[in-house]
Amino acid sequence: MAKEIERKFLVDVSKLPVLPAKNIIKQGYFKSKDSTIRVRISNEKAFLTIKGKTSGISRSEFEYEIPLQDAIEMQNEFCNDLFIEKTRYNIDYEGHIWELDIFEGRNKGLIVVEIELKDENELFQKPEWIGEDVTMDCRYSNAKLVKKPYSTWGK
Repeated sequence: MAKEIERKFLVDVSKLPVLPAKNIIKQGYFKSKDSTIRVRISNEKAFLTIKGKTSGISRSEFEYEIPLQDAIEMQNEFCNDLFIEKTRYNIDYEGHIWELDIFEGRNKGLIVVEIELKDENELFQKPEWIGEDVTMDCRYSNAKLVKKPYSTWGK
């Protein structure tokens, strides 16, 4: 079974290095009670992803590349208004890729970074621009942000 093991952090933008090439991402979510099902368009590629329930910082994850036109049609037909829009920068630091996401739309103003690990206890070096660990705060998951956007948190 495929596993996703990740940690998520807020970011001190004043300490960020020059950012590498960006990926523009629009991901739509299917309504689902016990899992997360999304269709992601990133630049000119598309992926269908199914994620199971989270246990600690791990969960099952299955991701498949699909034709771009299929992804567009799935988003239009099945995702209603359940979209996340963000720009992603993959930053290589000390042997890991950190995925920095700058959100747009209803989540504008939110900037987070994730690191995928091989093991829940894997040690890793944190860059100086890493802020608070929000891994266990479910509000920061994309599946939650699509339902309760960052722009509504103060309300």
